[in-house]
Formats: sequence, C-alpha cells, structure tokens
Amino acid sequence: MLQTSVLDRFKDFWQGVVLLPVVRLFIRLGISPDTVTFVGTVGVCAGALVFFPTGHLLTGVLVITAFVFSDLVDGKMARETGRSSAFGAFWDSTLDRFGDGAIFAGLALYYAGPGDSYLYECVSLYCLVMGSITSYARARAESLGMDAKGGIAERADRLVLILVAAGLSGLLDLPVLVEVALWILAFANTYTVVFRIRKVHRQAVALDAGTGPTPPGGTGAPETP
Repeated sequence: MLQTSVLDRFKDFWQGVVLLPVVRLFIRLGISPDTVTFVGTVGVCAGALVFFPTGHLLTGVLVITAFVFSDLVDGKMARETGRSSAFGAFWDSTLDRFGDGAIFAGLALYYAGPGDSYLYECVSLYCLVMGSITSYARARAESLGMDAKGGIAERADRLVLILVAAGLSGLLDLPVLVEVALWILAFANTYTVVFRIRKVHRQAVALDAGTGPTPPGGTGAPETP
C-alpha cells in the first residue's frame, strides 16, 4: 500500500503540476491522446533499438524516459477533455507491449554485439517473452471472468528496474548492474507467471465444479485464433 501511495503521489504531482501546461497546449493544438500514446511508443522503441544495441545505454535510457512520460500526458489529456474510451485503454495497453518488447530486444542486441555475451542475450530474450506472458495471463484470465492479479513483477516494476540499472550501468560503466537486474527480472517474471497460472487454475477448478462465478460467454470456451 505504501508503494502504491508513493507512485500515486508521484503521478499526481507530474500530471497536475509539471505536465499540465503541456497537456493544455496539446489540447489547444487539437492533438488527440491516442496520437500522444503512439508518438510516445515510437520514441521508446527508437531509444531502445537505436542506442542500446550500440552500447549507448545511458543515452537510450534518457530518450526512453523522456517518452515514457507520454503515458502520463495521454491519460491526463483524456481526463481533461472527457475523451476516455474503451479503445483508448486498449490502444494504450497494446502499444505498451511494443515499448516493453523493444527495451529487452535492444538489450539482447547489445549483448549480441558490443556486450558480447550469449548468456545475457538469452536472458534478455527470456525477460522479453516472460514479460509478455505475465501481461497476457492476466488479460486472458480477466476475459474469462477470473482474477490473475498478483505476483512480484508488475509492468511498472519491471520498467523502473531495468531502466535504472541500464542508466547507472552506462553512467558508472558497471555492466554488472544490468546483468543483476536481468536475473532479478527473469526470476520475478517466472514467479509471477507461475503464481498467476496457479491462481487461475484454482478458480477454473471451482468453475468446472459449479461453485465459482460463471465467466463471460457462459462456458469459458477456447479463445478464437
């Protein structure tokens, strides 16, 4: 609860004080929240895939961080204009997957190049895949009327840890910081996926036994490809 409270106060401060002039400028210019989301994602992907593979970790982190703030701007714009929508939420979550994937793909390319480590190239790719599965497991469970929240690797946690580690690594020339962060994330993602699968399994058993809530659609039929 303390962590959530601190993060909420941080977001409120940036959205209500620092970024509010930017939000109002964009609104006056007729820029939509969805456009800000798209541009922010392109910036994150560019920062990760242009600078990380060449070993410019600090520069990459600074670029990524600058565009990550679009996540705060688009949400504030939607509330200020009353344009919050189901598509906007879908659009934001979908593009988040692109940004997250680009960060770990950029690190994998770094270790395939100047980082010169097949082991950490594989660990980076593992974090990329498991991070996506972590998000998918929750989304799929909720689409079936079940709850898959919990674990130790929420998206914000993963993003903060890897960006701080990469930034300090570039600033202090300590590659071990990124390596430690990758191992932490590999463990955290694995734990979270297993935790969510077990949590959903318990709910699914109750549903099959007729003692749990009925999921949307009634039967919990397989997802259509």
